[in-house]
Amino acid sequence: MTIAHDIKDLELATGGRYRIDWAGQEMPVLKQIRERFAAEKPLEGARVSACLHVTTETANLMQTLQAGGADVVLTASNPLSTQDDVAASLVTNDEIPVYAIKGEDNETYYRHINAALDHRPHITMDDGADLVGTIHKDRRELLDEIVGGTEETTTGVIRLRAMANDGALRFPVLAVNDSSTKHLFDNRYGTGQSTIDGIIRATNILLAGRVVVVAGYGWCSRGIAMRAAGLGANVIVTEVNPLRALEAVMDGYRVMPMLEAAQVGDLFVTATGDISVLDEPHFAVMKDGAIICNSGHFNVEINLEALGAMASGEPNRVRPFVDEYCLGGRSIYVLGEGRLINLAAAEGHPASVMDMSFANQALAAEYMLQNVEKLEPRVYTIPADVDMEIARLKLLAMGISIDRLTDQQEAYLNQWQEGT
Repeated sequence: MTIAHDIKDLELATGGRYRIDWAGQEMPVLKQIRERFAAEKPLEGARVSACLHVTTETANLMQTLQAGGADVVLTASNPLSTQDDVAASLVTNDEIPVYAIKGEDNETYYRHINAALDHRPHITMDDGADLVGTIHKDRRELLDEIVGGTEETTTGVIRLRAMANDGALRFPVLAVNDSSTKHLFDNRYGTGQSTIDGIIRATNILLAGRVVVVAGYGWCSRGIAMRAAGLGANVIVTEVNPLRALEAVMDGYRVMPMLEAAQVGDLFVTATGDISVLDEPHFAVMKDGAIICNSGHFNVEINLEALGAMASGEPNRVRPFVDEYCLGGRSIYVLGEGRLINLAAAEGHPASVMDMSFANQALAAEYMLQNVEKLEPRVYTIPADVDMEIARLKLLAMGISIDRLTDQQEAYLNQWQEGT
């Protein structure tokens, strides 16, 4: 049987299989869900088009959906995030169509998205809302068959809520990112560690003693700041939200406007979900040798067009994933072409934290099919009991026990008469 695909090289499949299995050892919650799915087949007959980072962890999610009876197709959610050996293994060993090549150009990226949509999905599974956006703009003929979607990341949830507020969203979407077992762990601990991993792999710099500027103080930025500080960096946080800025101050970081931070920073990391967080005025005052990178989903956080216009000539590729922009005697170094540094230059989040995130994805697909008649075209959060079950399974897999409320304690919390 020939499986439709567009990947780099099928010969990479063996190495990909080993790495997928290695990641699977760190994903015990998803393994338990996969075993139940295999027995119950809750996704039987459902066509799922997934636009996610093509990594070893994602491969384990695809296997879980397939075990549950889903007919799955996978495409990349970022041109630089694909692990080509994983793509090859999914096609060869799991007979899952994959459309993803690391380093693909923008035209190929959207051709691949449309190939995944040619699957005529009942459920979309997004990381950045590109599937949903493409459907609503260019593939509206698919809308009648779609039951709903799931969304993995903050940036995608922002886009989807904007669509819902405009009355443009035509089917329900579950915001996986808003689950506590996703954003409190994946965003903070996963992004924190993997971003630093990508920076060090790309540059081999020592963070201790450097001034690291973190743009934003959401959960991803909290993790980045925490890990950078743990390695001895002097961390500055920039924010537009007064509450988050105050929290960063209370957490021990310096807080200032980006224009001030730009003059003293050695390394800049954006993770805000917004556009032009680093822009021409900031580049103009950065010191020679400043390094800039992005850990937000889209590469728009750094205005590379403005930086290119300021530079003399084309950028120089001085190391893999490191481009030097020369600005009249100064050099500014951009990592990973301004794309997600943790996936462009490294392997993304550790499997043990993606275990919870992708458990949410698998259970969200099941919930969507079970509640199709109840859900309206808006953005939903996964129910709290699903969140709690994932946390319970994770603790169980880690060999950790916790207390339970006694009957007396339960009764006390559910009454109002007893006081001091």
